[in-house]
Amino acid sequence: MRTVQQLFDLKGKTALVTGGSRGLGLQIAEALGELGAKIVLSSRKQSDLDEAVTHLKQRGIEASAIAADLSQDAAIEPLITEALTRLGHIDILINNAGATWGAPAEDHPIEAWDKVMDLNIRSIFLISQAVGKRAMIPRKYGRIINLASIAGLAGNSPGTMDTIAYNTSKGAVINFTRALAGEWGKYGITVNAIAPGFFPSKMTKGVLQNIGMDVLCAGVPLQRIGDNEDLKGIAALFASDAGKHITGQIMAVDGGVSAV
Repeated sequence: MRTVQQLFDLKGKTALVTGGSRGLGLQIAEALGELGAKIVLSSRKQSDLDEAVTHLKQRGIEASAIAADLSQDAAIEPLITEALTRLGHIDILINNAGATWGAPAEDHPIEAWDKVMDLNIRSIFLISQAVGKRAMIPRKYGRIINLASIAGLAGNSPGTMDTIAYNTSKGAVINFTRALAGEWGKYGITVNAIAPGFFPSKMTKGVLQNIGMDVLCAGVPLQRIGDNEDLKGIAALFASDAGKHITGQIMAVDGGVSAV
């Protein structure tokens, strides 16, 4: 019987983290790398990736990066091919790349709707499908972690945010997670989702400026927003053998917002 430390150990494991150059993706990459996993990051901008890789290497994490625009279907297969070349296999897939758009539903541009949907759910399906077929199903092992949001669990409070496409896409991520977990459990693949509440990031910077920290925290039972450590524990659980009997689950990391 393994100890808790052994169950969480990721030495010898490999991970592909999309949207991994900053924010929540980089935080998760740190967590997996600190437990011993070898990391490949992906995002659109090479300069951001270079900074992220330097940051991880300074923490003693083996990491490299591949620039790819995952809103484009044609970018996905080359990304997986190059990641497999570098890693040999992919044990852990973190589907974190995403986008948002703020506009009232009655005026929401269809082009913006398509942009959010293509990146937030279409790319997750295509990447998971490719990694599953090429790396996880043949080896009968895999850990897929999708980044959803508490915005996918409910609507927005009046006067806060107008993000109907984002909320809809994250609701889709939640049910995609459950459906894929049901199909791929027979292959030894777990599929789970993390649903963060409000965390500071480039994506949420405008919301923080418009609404204000005091207002955001007032509705949170723990009276604070997420920080640069708050996703590490759940990511480690879902990615490691400590969570090997957990699949199809959505874990809100929101300070209690979704519980009240």
